[in-house]
Amino acid sequence: MGRKKFTYAQKQLQPDPKYHSRLLAKFVNVIMWDGKKYAAQRIMYDALDIVEKKIKDASPLEVFEKAVENVKPRIEVRSKRVGGANYQVPTPVNSKRQTSLAMRWIRDAVRAGKGRATAPRMADELMAAYRGEGTAMNTRENVHRMADANKAFAHFAW
Repeated sequence: MGRKKFTYAQKQLQPDPKYHSRLLAKFVNVIMWDGKKYAAQRIMYDALDIVEKKIKDASPLEVFEKAVENVKPRIEVRSKRVGGANYQVPTPVNSKRQTSLAMRWIRDAVRAGKGRATAPRMADELMAAYRGEGTAMNTRENVHRMADANKAFAHFAW
C-alpha cells in the first residue's frame, strides 16, 4: 500500500495572493515570526520586486524557485549507533525534507546578515542562490562534503 500523497496541512495551504505559488506561500510561512504573516509577505514581495529590477532575463518567481532548487541537498549525514560507536552515515534526502531544509537554510542565511533591512538581504540571498553561490549554498556544500567524507560508513544505512 502506497503512502498518502498529501497531508491535511498541505491541502489546506493556499497559494500566495500575488504570484499564486504554493512554494512561495510555504516560504512566507517559514520566514514568518510570531504569526505576523502580512509582515512576512511584505518582506517577500519587496525582495521579489528588488530581484525583478536586478535580474531582467527571468521572472522573480522563476528566480525564487531556481534558488530553492539549487539549495536543496541531495544527501545528508545521519547519526547511527552501531556496536557502541556513533557513525555519521550518508543517506539520501526525500523531496519534502529537501525543500524544507533549503527554505530553512535560506531563511537562516538572511537572518544571520545584520545591519540592513530584511527585504534587500532576502533579495541578495535569493539572487546568490540562483547563481549557485551565497551562504545557503555554502551550507549545502558543507552537508555534501560531510556526506562524501563519511561515505565509508554508507554500508551502515539499512
